[in-house]
Amino acid sequence: MTRSRTPALPMRPHRRFIRLFTLAIAGLLLALRLDAQTDSSSRPRTAWIAAGSRQTLPAEMVFENALGRLGVLNVSGPIDTAGHPFFEAIGSNARACVTCHQPANAMSVSVESIRERWRATQGRDPIFAAIDGSNNPSLPQDAASSHSLLLNRGLFRVGMPWPPRGITPEFTIELVRDPTGVNRDPIYGLTSATPTVSVFRRPRVVANLKYVTSPDGLFNVTLGVLMDKDPDTGLPSSMNIMADARAASLSVQAQSAYHDHQGGQGPLPRAQLERILAFENQVYVAQAWDARGGSLIEPNGPAALGPANVARHEVHVLNGPKTPGFHFFDMWLQRSGAPDPQAEFRASVARGNDIFLNRRFWVKDVAHINSIGLANPAKRTCVVCHNAQTSGMDLAPGWVDLGTTNFPTWTESPVWSESSDLPVFKLTCRAAAPPHPFLGRRIYTSDPGRALVTGHCADIGAITMGQFRGLAARAPYFANGSAKDLRELVDYYDRRFDMRLSGQEKQDLINFLGVL
Repeated sequence: MTRSRTPALPMRPHRRFIRLFTLAIAGLLLALRLDAQTDSSSRPRTAWIAAGSRQTLPAEMVFENALGRLGVLNVSGPIDTAGHPFFEAIGSNARACVTCHQPANAMSVSVESIRERWRATQGRDPIFAAIDGSNNPSLPQDAASSHSLLLNRGLFRVGMPWPPRGITPEFTIELVRDPTGVNRDPIYGLTSATPTVSVFRRPRVVANLKYVTSPDGLFNVTLGVLMDKDPDTGLPSSMNIMADARAASLSVQAQSAYHDHQGGQGPLPRAQLERILAFENQVYVAQAWDARGGSLIEPNGPAALGPANVARHEVHVLNGPKTPGFHFFDMWLQRSGAPDPQAEFRASVARGNDIFLNRRFWVKDVAHINSIGLANPAKRTCVVCHNAQTSGMDLAPGWVDLGTTNFPTWTESPVWSESSDLPVFKLTCRAAAPPHPFLGRRIYTSDPGRALVTGHCADIGAITMGQFRGLAARAPYFANGSAKDLRELVDYYDRRFDMRLSGQEKQDLINFLGVL
């Protein structure tokens, strides 16, 4: 049922000034707090917030990670988690939203924190719930091997109905390898009473959401079709919320998570839903201190850095000469004559930003990039696809096949290898359907991606681009968790697109990504 809403009034200039001033003060207070934390040796790297912990979260939080410290900003002020539906178990399996969206991990999870939780609870934490926190609900749930994809890659099982409801797919699906056994399982598999394709994916970041949920006009410009509509408002949806773009709004996503991940029954009560969305829409995360670069939120520093800057910037700003993707780092290029490790690191970050913006390379065989009228190959830069200022997402929206899940460019071992821990599917496009634009009619994949929603051959392996924030706090990377660190992420792109980056250029990119 469509809900009518009172249109928002334009923000008056003095109210806008007060808001920006408040965010600036919040950023300054966070900087002071960080500067006061000079001895971090006695503090744990992660700080797990369990469902039902009933604590009050301050407006500004700081969490250790491998590269420095993450800043988390609640712009609405301190959050009392007691009775709050984001932080309380409201389904049947003792999970809350926070179980899989931890503030310490940039409102996602990291393998480090998951493994720590396994050790601390002997595998009894609700994050390891059988339905999606294990490789297969039919396996013995007290064994770490039954949760290997979560423990080693940070992946949760996503069960998708097959075929998609109301759609006749353009392709058939066959199993080549099923190391977890779930796709052949008589209860959960492809031939069960409710045929299901199980793939494994990382959870998205539930923060900085104004950049994620705001659509760029009425059309998906890469496909020339209308955006989905938010069922509550009737307005266009950004289609960037989930990896396969299947949720048209945050409320749809929250309802789905309540049923699929928390074991909820019936609809999520509207009052609880609105409290969840209110929290999600006010939280901002970004790295705030670097072990080598020092404070990332100094006055007159780069405008891209720190959660307060993320909170204050505008959405719908595309990369351009005057509005680069992550603003300017020119002030970090200035170095004194004497050796200065901090200044050297900051200069490396600035060079990495320049590579991200300006280094041109040949983009080849990418569905929904090279197949939409651009040349193949086309000489482009990273920011052509990661074009939304401040977030690094694609405003298109952009689900593309970068090759991480489709053979032969995927990140996995060969198709017939016994060492792969992900499923391998063979998808065969029907004779009457158009083939995949670059892989033909027979595609091997570990995750069909958007194609499990649309049934289109052209969408096989395509997923939406995630945001770049808090990368240091939430390793591993890619939707399939195949890059264990930023080095492996950069190496993949260098190999995939023959970028021919030097060792120093790779390190500059790694340093740049690590401070965002």
